[in-house]
Amino acid sequence: MAPTNLDRQLTQLEASRYRFGRNEAASVVKQLNRLNAKRFPEPASLIRFHEALLFLRAFPQGPAVLRATERILNSFHKKVEALRKAGANMDDFEPIEVSGIAGTEMEDTLSFDVASWLIQRLPGKVEIAWEHYDPGRELGTTGPRFMPLLEDDAYVEADTPWRRWLETAAKKGSDPAWLVPTWLVQRFADLPLPPNQKAELYESLRVPLRWNLGNSDITRTRNWKPVPSVFYHREPLISRSQVSLAAELARRPPQLTRLSRQQGDEVMDMIREVMLVRYRELYGTTLGDPRSVVQAEVSAKARADLGTHEAARGVSIHLWNLPPDRRLPLRAYVAGLTLKNGVPVNYIEAIALCEWMEVGFNTFYTFRGGEAGWIYAQVLRCLCHLMGTTCISVYPYQLGHENEEAIESGAFWFYRKLGFRPGRPELQKLVEREEQKIASDPKYRTPARTLKRLAAGHVFYDVQKNELPGSEVGAWDRFSTRNIGLQVNRRMAQDFGGDAVRMREHSRRALERILRVSTSSWTPLEKAAFENFALVLADVPALRAWPEEEKEDLVRIIRAKSKPDEMLYLHLTQRHGRLREALLKVGS
Repeated sequence: MAPTNLDRQLTQLEASRYRFGRNEAASVVKQLNRLNAKRFPEPASLIRFHEALLFLRAFPQGPAVLRATERILNSFHKKVEALRKAGANMDDFEPIEVSGIAGTEMEDTLSFDVASWLIQRLPGKVEIAWEHYDPGRELGTTGPRFMPLLEDDAYVEADTPWRRWLETAAKKGSDPAWLVPTWLVQRFADLPLPPNQKAELYESLRVPLRWNLGNSDITRTRNWKPVPSVFYHREPLISRSQVSLAAELARRPPQLTRLSRQQGDEVMDMIREVMLVRYRELYGTTLGDPRSVVQAEVSAKARADLGTHEAARGVSIHLWNLPPDRRLPLRAYVAGLTLKNGVPVNYIEAIALCEWMEVGFNTFYTFRGGEAGWIYAQVLRCLCHLMGTTCISVYPYQLGHENEEAIESGAFWFYRKLGFRPGRPELQKLVEREEQKIASDPKYRTPARTLKRLAAGHVFYDVQKNELPGSEVGAWDRFSTRNIGLQVNRRMAQDFGGDAVRMREHSRRALERILRVSTSSWTPLEKAAFENFALVLADVPALRAWPEEEKEDLVRIIRAKSKPDEMLYLHLTQRHGRLREALLKVGS
């Protein structure tokens, strides 16, 4: 079909995102105003307009572009509502790539922590999606905690009316439907249990919630924050080919500023908003510690003809840890978020042990043409500085393992061209053969089946010793904490009949004897950390022969796991060569 006038105008606007010059801003504003006056006949064209607006809000060519995008986005829900009234298929707004637009509805099964937060954040707009919910036995088992006599129905009847039970317990007469999920979540919040157990019980119910976004600032459409200074793009964006990861990591580390508790709470709210409307939850974005948030305003080197000057580029990176009672047993966890001129453009996850860290980095679909390579390099600069890590690993899913979107985008080559190497020798040989084909034929494209093979293993970037303190290349290529966990469970099955309590007690006592300590006066979190290390170190027979000083250092490391700043724990593991060697051996 021949493109319509609307199609042509949208294509022109999309192309203008990458055009820069003295008069370009005025041209873009004219295009925006012209399209804003249009009637959009179906969701696809309106979604295209929305995504172009968001990109231009993050990467504006001038103040007039910024003002125009904000004005249109702030009233964008009216365009969505006009489509709904015209009978358009609103399902087109549901895919993860475009979800979260103002004026739309969303539905998802959320964790307890996010469900509690959402009900408070959007009061009166969250309800149970009953047409997709038939709880059955799980509610019959859990519900009697707060619905008296439910057992007499749920335990013996085949047709228990679950909705009627919940609505009868929660509502008074004709109270609105949103009271039911509010009441249900509050009942779990009131249980005299630790937070993780409340979450475990609620999440066993798998309650699908539906919420109306309206014109809330939770939406992708309006989810940006005001910034003191906006960076306007007068020159072409930084392409991936212009980024040298080695050079970026060799630069002076960025300054990390600790935020106040109030500012940290605001960042935690923002990341939950950002992830919610994209149907995503990460452990660290849901459960981040607001007291640990640090922020970096990163800069770029200016053009060569301007000397060594560095200029701010409107990029702000926020990083944080987990609270002590939600930490992982062995690895230290950092999550994060990047803002471009106040607009969220990606989320970050880094999980580390000693000098090794595994990094997850996801640039949101809308912004994948916007300096993703350079921003990724700045994220790694911040992470290496904060965490002290020198071996960077990317897990297979990010490369395309069981991830078709990453295969289609050629994600493997994004990392390879930045300098990452496969950790498996056969994959290293395969990538070298592919590079030879590319060098001999510029039109050659790696087939999807080959990209899937390349994505089967981790890739690594080893920070060179002349840039940051490093370790031997390849030391962590075969390591996985999963290997440690499986080894511990294998021993539990073989030596303790599958009894985790007995194994924990035996391991704790054994490690106390070896280290000559008593944990009786330790805090509960310190005791839990000690037990976890005891399970792992039971497979290290040479531990008894460690020098006393190194045993004392090990005790300090274990107790640091529950300190307010988990980075202390991570940095201590980097200084204990014998512990590092033991963990590598068990985990490889």
